[in-house]
Amino acid sequence: MVEKLTENEIFSSISSLKGWKFVDNSQVIEKKWVFKDFSEAFSFMTRVALLAEKVNHHPEWSNVYNNLTIQLRTHDCGGISQRDIDFAKAIEGF
Repeated sequence: MVEKLTENEIFSSISSLKGWKFVDNSQVIEKKWVFKDFSEAFSFMTRVALLAEKVNHHPEWSNVYNNLTIQLRTHDCGGISQRDIDFAKAIEGF
């Protein structure tokens, strides 16, 4: 079973990730992007989707034209796990 991180562990882990925040009432970490246009947003989403398939960990996301919001949580533990932190770090590498 995947272990749920404590709030202190979450805040410590995302402190080095630019723009990511912990949404306590939803038990997710979240980041919002604004791209030049839809094509740029969709291109980024495609790279994230391919990574998600590779690591078998899928984001919840919303895209409207050039705006993208990604939320990460581990349903198996009912909150944030190290898998989410690692995935957020990988996304930051794009």
